[in-house]
Amino acid sequence: MMKYIAIDLGLKRIGLAYSAHKDLVTPLTPIIRKNRNQASDEVKKVIKEWEVDAVVIGIPLGGSSEDEMRRRIAHFMNLVDFEGEVFYQDEAGSSLEAENMMKGEIKYVRDGRIDSISAMIILQRYLLSIKNR
Repeated sequence: MMKYIAIDLGLKRIGLAYSAHKDLVTPLTPIIRKNRNQASDEVKKVIKEWEVDAVVIGIPLGGSSEDEMRRRIAHFMNLVDFEGEVFYQDEAGSSLEAENMMKGEIKYVRDGRIDSISAMIILQRYLLSIKNR
């Protein structure tokens, strides 16, 4: 079974989620982004620690920012220096969906938990899409 990490790449926080099972995705502790090198180093550590085969990255497909985001992501993944496969998954609405899931629990604690829930949603979508192929 493939091991995946999903990344929700934000300017302030990086949400992360992990899965080694088609139906189970776990949000991980998000990374607070101080600068590019620190952020990419921390992502690299997480990928090593979980012995990941593939990375799934949320991207706003078809939006006006898609090209810009692809450039930013490519640059970031370059710094992460990941040998495995990288897949892109449409992240449209994932932050909103994450906020709705958390409405009852925490009133918008900006500790990045929401970002990792977004990453979890992105990874769930991706796993669903390959299951249905």
